[in-house]
Amino acid sequence: MRLDGLRLPMRWVAEAVAPAVVILGVLALAPGVAGAEPPTSGPNTGSSDGYQAPAESADLPARPVIDRIEPITDRWLRVFVKSPAMNRVVQVQVLLPADRSRPRATLYMLDGRGAPENTSSWIEHGHAVEFFADKNVNVVLTTGGPANLYTDWQRHDPVLGTNKWETFLTRELPPLIDAQFEGNGRNGVQGVSMGAEAAMMLTFRTPGLYSVVAAHSGCYTVASGTGQAQARAIVKTYGGNPDNMFGTLTDPDWRAHDVMTHAEALRGTGIYLSSGSGIPGEHDVPGKVELPDAITVGGPLETGAYECARALGNRLAQLQIPATVNLRPTGTHSWPYWVDELSRSWPTIAEALDDNH
Repeated sequence: MRLDGLRLPMRWVAEAVAPAVVILGVLALAPGVAGAEPPTSGPNTGSSDGYQAPAESADLPARPVIDRIEPITDRWLRVFVKSPAMNRVVQVQVLLPADRSRPRATLYMLDGRGAPENTSSWIEHGHAVEFFADKNVNVVLTTGGPANLYTDWQRHDPVLGTNKWETFLTRELPPLIDAQFEGNGRNGVQGVSMGAEAAMMLTFRTPGLYSVVAAHSGCYTVASGTGQAQARAIVKTYGGNPDNMFGTLTDPDWRAHDVMTHAEALRGTGIYLSSGSGIPGEHDVPGKVELPDAITVGGPLETGAYECARALGNRLAQLQIPATVNLRPTGTHSWPYWVDELSRSWPTIAEALDDNH
């Protein structure tokens, strides 16, 4: 395991996460950092918390199908999928490589808590279109689905609707993407903030689907009281009921989705894990981030994420599971740092997705 800039104790320090996760849970309510605020106007509003899930449909096929494809450019597409699991048409966006002469791997990219409805924050703030312009990989970016952890909820939520993201992302979508865009069956998943936690969750819960996972500034426990508190806080920011996700406080479904508990299931997968310390750094200047929120809110948020990443890094080391862990001495919970991490994580991702690997 490579630990950039820090020497970490070789023991499981999940207990150290507790104060930081509380910070994450409380400050998940804060606007302006790591995603959009809950919308207050427009077609998807209507709940007391300013968000209403997309309309569902009673007219869906028994199996998922691509409904239509709308090009933004010749290599950037909106792809609309009729999803029986989600009970609606779900939009994803796809970036294609310049060279499409042979099948290639696919990288799935997950958004943060404030996932916008008709685009991806990886595109809006993460410069994904530019970054992947010369990469020989299909890129699939989720749109919409704020505050849901990209997981299968136990029940329909009156505000956030039907969330069966795990089924959609791991069972319904990959065969359609491979068939339509010449995928070679090799997949990776990458996420930021809420999407980082979800990426790790999807990876351990779907053994063999992903060759690599990259997770930036997330938390990786939902079983414990403090870990569960941060996950519940995320859901509540958009007016959802966390009990509809994994049940009441003692429901075993929480532990069934806990990355720390099931870290052994990550063995054999390429892993890149990162976080800043929360101390303001090179990008925390006017013009790059929104001040003072990036420091007063994004600082404590990233401090919490740092402890979460350190705990998971220690757990992986304890299990002797190889991983690249980049714990930076500075950096807040904001997009300029995740743009940097996109570049830093690429060698790990590219090696794992190489079909000759």
